Amino acid sequence: MISLSLLISFLGASIILCIMPGPDNLFVLAQSLTQSWKAGVYTTLGLCTGLLVHISAAVLGISAIIYQSTFIFTIVKFAGAAYLIYLAWQAFHAKEDPFTIHKQNKMAYKDLYKKGILMNILNPKVSLFFLALLPQFINPNAGHVSLQMFTLGFVFLVQAFILFCLFSIFASTLRKWLIGKPAVARRLNKIQGTLFVLIGLKIAFSEN
Repeated sequence: MISLSLLISFLGASIILCIMPGPDNLFVLAQSLTQSWKAGVYTTLGLCTGLLVHISAAVLGISAIIYQSTFIFTIVKFAGAAYLIYLAWQAFHAKEDPFTIHKQNKMAYKDLYKKGILMNILNPKVSLFFLALLPQFINPNAGHVSLQMFTLGFVFLVQAFILFCLFSIFASTLRKWLIGKPAVARRLNKIQGTLFVLIGLKIAFSEN
């Protein structure tokens, strides 16, 4: 199976990649900043569910098919970008103060969970990331290659969940400070919308 030193190396690389600004962590920050840490956690749960799909795809070789097919990659990529632009449109047209959304019910959290899943699945770069990263930490001589890949994928998922939850808590703390700044609060929907646009453009113009 996987050696401890290899596992630690993989964990270190995974943490660095999760800390670097990207569509997923920025999406979590935006939800936590405008709503609450719970909103960020539910979004994170959705993102991690999407990760399960990407991990499975990488293990089964589906990611390789997407990577080799420019047409499929482009379709998935622009679908993800379009979804984010749609979320940006919603944010720009939101009339309520974003800080009043803390009264949302369980159904709203369920919606955030679904958004997290779609956000992650519609980002083909995630599958390509696993396809490129996992094999580098696989020991063919140890056997059970698929099990090794699933194990590494699970390690990535757990550390991503922990880090994103910490991001949610940080953003929620910042949110409490912003509540006392009405001028900033009124612009927060626009800030969130701008973030979604930037993330969408980043995905749209990413190359295979």
